[in-house]
Amino acid sequence: MKIDKIEFVCSSPSLKFCPKEDLPEFAFIGRSNVGKSSLINMLAGQKGLAKVSNTPGKTRLLNHFKVGSSIAREPGSGNRTGGTASWFLVDLPGYGFAKLSKTQREKFEGLIHTYLQNRENLALTFLLIDSRLEPQKIDLEFMNWLGDNEVGFVILFTKTDKLSKTQQSTNLAAYQKALSAHWDELPAIILTSSETKSGREEVLATIGEALLQIEKAG
Repeated sequence: MKIDKIEFVCSSPSLKFCPKEDLPEFAFIGRSNVGKSSLINMLAGQKGLAKVSNTPGKTRLLNHFKVGSSIAREPGSGNRTGGTASWFLVDLPGYGFAKLSKTQREKFEGLIHTYLQNRENLALTFLLIDSRLEPQKIDLEFMNWLGDNEVGFVILFTKTDKLSKTQQSTNLAAYQKALSAHWDELPAIILTSSETKSGREEVLATIGEALLQIEKAG
């Protein structure tokens, strides 16, 4: 799949203010300072699309970007030239919020949970994890929450350019072991780097496959 056009639509303080258009949505979420804005910009091919800040936790609204993309149809579909597909990329607030008050944390957690549980056109969530860290309790708890609430997600390991191949393998194995304690079937994992653009094609292909499945389902 190839992104042809992407534009910012709106920032919403709650679910009821989100766009009404009936388009599939692909949400991106992770802890503060995980590199979410940089990864979104890398996927979009636009450096300034999502605002990158040195201060963690700047994203505090539901940010919708409308994407127009070219998508290859499956063999035998009758469409040899492929086609186009429109969808929303949604930049969600991070979780954790170490520097916020308890009331503020609860507010943002409520915003995130309400969106993920109730947004009917949410097709898939991408959960960003810093590949440099050993399994973090807060990340594992959030993954288990996603599973308990039947929110489909893919794990994106970020900043892999900061690690050697051996370190990548070691950290990946540690996460897989930690997840195995609660999951019979592990979520899909994609290794990414905003610096080298590794993982970009895999993420876009995952979105493209989901769009084709949605199209098939009618």
